[in-house]
Amino acid sequence: MKTLFSALAGAALLSGVAAAAPAAVLPVLGPSPGFERASTWLNSAPLTREGLRGKVVLVDFWTYSCINCIRTLPYVRAWAEKYRGQGLEVVGVHTPEFDFEEDLANVNAAMRRFRIDFPVAVDSSRQIWRAWGNRYWPAYYLVDGAGRVRYRQFGEGDYASMERAIQALLAETRGGAVRGGLVDPATEAEQMAPSAAAEASGETYIGFRKAANFHSPEALLRDAPQRYSAPALQLNQWALSGRWVVGAEFGRAAQAGAGIAYRFGARDLHLVAGGEAGRPVRIKVTLDGKAPGADHGADIDAEGNGVVGGARLYQLIRQTGAVRQRRFEVRFLDEGARAYAFTFG
Repeated sequence: MKTLFSALAGAALLSGVAAAAPAAVLPVLGPSPGFERASTWLNSAPLTREGLRGKVVLVDFWTYSCINCIRTLPYVRAWAEKYRGQGLEVVGVHTPEFDFEEDLANVNAAMRRFRIDFPVAVDSSRQIWRAWGNRYWPAYYLVDGAGRVRYRQFGEGDYASMERAIQALLAETRGGAVRGGLVDPATEAEQMAPSAAAEASGETYIGFRKAANFHSPEALLRDAPQRYSAPALQLNQWALSGRWVVGAEFGRAAQAGAGIAYRFGARDLHLVAGGEAGRPVRIKVTLDGKAPGADHGADIDAEGNGVVGGARLYQLIRQTGAVRQRRFEVRFLDEGARAYAFTFG
């Protein structure tokens, strides 16, 4: 969702090393900035650079509604479990993009949803983000037993390179072999790997600060109610219908029955959304004007019915056959829904 680099060979290039390089040639990229500026910690007492000496630390910058982060979490969990007894400490740094991701109740709900049991530093003020000079979700940094950053990788994918770097630094720290092989965690729903070959649509924001490809005939009005209409759309164009108030981060459905239409080309369509104050909002989804049937996502049924409650990413479409361009529409049957962004996979 938020990565600006694809996670292919570029991840190894960004680290400055070959993917399979031994630890002896992993360059020292600088000292670990640590986590002292965390606003609070989840699953752990505060962790310090001094307390982590002698351990290999995998630092994972993430935020809970980011689809790229969501799809990496099964691998991060698997690495934490596999290497915990061999000297690896996984530390998540939760740095929010949207305001709702600053809410600790939302973060805790996401951690339960994604079964995260490793320590997480809450970084709602982005102080850890700035200390590390980070710019991406997700971003991974490997710190050796002496507290030095030795490897970094940005974006989802290229899991083999990441795990081999973990193994190399653990072997260096332990002075001997570590458990080999590569993890292959089960993934489902929104955590399944994207179908990149068929993906022709990219992240699209609803809030006016980053909105692009908006195609309602009415101009997007900032922070004021307006009635919109949804015309015919070309690939990656979207439109509002009914009465909306569009703010900097999100659009708010200002009447029951307000909707969003999007013409997309991808296997999966997700919407980051929530009901105001977490109140449930019923939704109705159509594909090309019909119920989605077998192409429904994990958060709706075959008739297109679902409920948006707490603010998070909702998977609304997963095409089961050949991926092709489709016109997606969602109607919010109750007032007060907030729609933040579309992502695809």
